[in-house]
Amino acid sequence: MIMATDYSIEAPAARPMLPDALSDLSLRQLLSFRAVVEEGSFHAAADALDYTQSAISQHVMGLEAALGVRLFDRSRGRRTVELTEAGSLLLRHVVTITDRLQAARADLLAYAAGETGTLRVGVYQSVGTRILPAIIARFARAWPGVDVQLSEAASDEGLLGQVEPGRLDLTFGALPLPPGPFDAVELVRDPFVLVTAAGSALARTEGPPPLELIGAQRLIGFRSCRSTRWLEEHLRANGLEANFVFRSEDNGTVQAMAGAGLGSALVPFLAVDPTDPAIVVIPTDLAPRRVALIWHRDRYRSPASRAFVDIAVEVCAGLAAALDPLRAGAPGPAVQS
Repeated sequence: MIMATDYSIEAPAARPMLPDALSDLSLRQLLSFRAVVEEGSFHAAADALDYTQSAISQHVMGLEAALGVRLFDRSRGRRTVELTEAGSLLLRHVVTITDRLQAARADLLAYAAGETGTLRVGVYQSVGTRILPAIIARFARAWPGVDVQLSEAASDEGLLGQVEPGRLDLTFGALPLPPGPFDAVELVRDPFVLVTAAGSALARTEGPPPLELIGAQRLIGFRSCRSTRWLEEHLRANGLEANFVFRSEDNGTVQAMAGAGLGSALVPFLAVDPTDPAIVVIPTDLAPRRVALIWHRDRYRSPASRAFVDIAVEVCAGLAAALDPLRAGAPGPAVQS
């Protein structure tokens, strides 16, 4: 006689069924939830959004009730709130939703402004010093009703993060682009150079130095810059380890340290003042930095924004001779504005 055997397997505990009532969700709830995460507490979120703390709590509790899950761990004794697993999952979607809504608002404001209004442009120091003035001067003559507001940063990474949610209309940056909803137009190719003290042995080098000689230098560079990281990776791929002895966010500081003999600065030529008598600029065979103007591919581009890009392309078309390191120290051709 064959005895029946129970091979049943205990089912895992069911996760809560989420309600379908998306209409119960509100933008205030999503913004309050995101603010609590980014600010670290309900009190700080209330200050950031100019709500009362009780309003923030009601928004979050309403969101939890509508979704049927707990979003924060509110254990006693915690100074800050922590996301639950469900809260972490929701956060990615909330960031996308609220960023796109902010971008939509920016698009509508730009559309309504027409030939007036504000154009928000991201820029970093080398471009702001050497390229931007001629672009702004020409743009101001063509579009006198548009106010150009600059957002300045040490590198393009933070600026790209402001393009995505619509806080910036355009930003200068380097190609290739990181992943993201971006389009770009290349403006100019900016050669990498070695900047060394005028009296150093390296200053007597003729022609571009071999990669091995570059890798053997005490190097000076920028602290947070995609181009600097690319240089380090390029040297490493060729069996060399970059020896950076000093880093700064400021072009002038980097150049001054090289001029004082601390080391050799490996930087894009746009970051250099070649008329400085304390330094010698040495060309390299490294691939140049490709400077571009970047925008959000899915956002509305105002006529003013398109005109700014066109003017930037025209201005940069005349920069080839000015960006020749072999002319370093000579009064290169002025960028026509």
